[in-house]
Amino acid sequence: MSLPPPLNPTARILMGPGPSNVHPRILQAMALPTIGHLDPEFIKIMDGTKAMLKTVFRTENELTLPVSGTGSAGQEACVANMVEPGDRCVVCIHGVFGNRMADMVARNGGEVVKVEAPWGQPIDPADVAAALAGGKTKLVAIVHAETSTGVLQPLEEISRLTHDHGALFLVDTVTSLGGHPVEVDAWGIDACYSGTQKCLGIPPGLAPITFSPRAVAALEARKSKVSSWYLDMTLVRAYWGQDRVYHHTAPVLHIYALYEALREVASEGLRARWERHNRAGSYLQDELKARGLELLAEPEHQLAPLTAVRVPERVDGPRVQERLLREHGIEIGGGLGPSAPAMWRIGLMGYNARVEIADRVLAALDTVLADEPTLSPTA
Repeated sequence: MSLPPPLNPTARILMGPGPSNVHPRILQAMALPTIGHLDPEFIKIMDGTKAMLKTVFRTENELTLPVSGTGSAGQEACVANMVEPGDRCVVCIHGVFGNRMADMVARNGGEVVKVEAPWGQPIDPADVAAALAGGKTKLVAIVHAETSTGVLQPLEEISRLTHDHGALFLVDTVTSLGGHPVEVDAWGIDACYSGTQKCLGIPPGLAPITFSPRAVAALEARKSKVSSWYLDMTLVRAYWGQDRVYHHTAPVLHIYALYEALREVASEGLRARWERHNRAGSYLQDELKARGLELLAEPEHQLAPLTAVRVPERVDGPRVQERLLREHGIEIGGGLGPSAPAMWRIGLMGYNARVEIADRVLAALDTVLADEPTLSPTA
């Protein structure tokens, strides 16, 4: 076999649902010397990372750490640690990632009770109340920012209902953490996970999670072992805690990147970062609507970092995406899942959450749509 060529990937403007472009300072952090995952210097970096993650999650939870894996690993960690065989779990589904949670609950032996909303709409708390009234429930799980639809889900009323019924509240914040307010303690979230490749703005590979004291108590009261050894928080927390018991070899360079990204958040200010994402997202959405394009989410439930846009009738959506990438170096996403309507998903996350980046995709989209042939009515 001949030697493959050296790596030389084309620079792109990543404006899809993730990953997003990475700040140069964070890329520089990943080029720093690798040290051991039990090195005293690395232990200090771990401690600093935990402290800054607690600030971003807006929590005092001691069990707060980055799982070594993507956002889906964080999702599986929360489900696997909270759910035992036979547990009745209410899973809210208003897009692809709610369905994924339901699948994970079932794989861990939980009884899944689905609460669903039409595509592009949030979950109705009254439907959650009805599901909770159907029997003793261990867990209510919901997606805060549904990446497949661009919908931002209000959480406080559902959290209150969950706790009134003595259940735990599990929330997916993969697309909201760092870009929208996430108030783990104030909203009574018991288990929460995210990903690093979106509003935190580092490469994919880590999943920040946090467990409340109630969640930790439930974990410690389990009658069966956590189904996943790798994601078992009774083991992982011993590595991230004071004892530093070896569990796995941490991805040292990714932890460097997360540490530097969290320093960027602290330097900018968390509220200022939320406002920057909101400003850029609102600008993009207003400009898209001014061009006659229709957004999938209702205005009062519209995510800022991720906008789902309906593909105009008789426009070839995938071809537009291909041309944006080939001719302009801009990546946007398409619809996700078998139930998705024809759409584009445009992300303004992390380093890219800027009006000037929104203008880049708007100008490119104008150019492509101006000479894009439309499909025939029968196509």
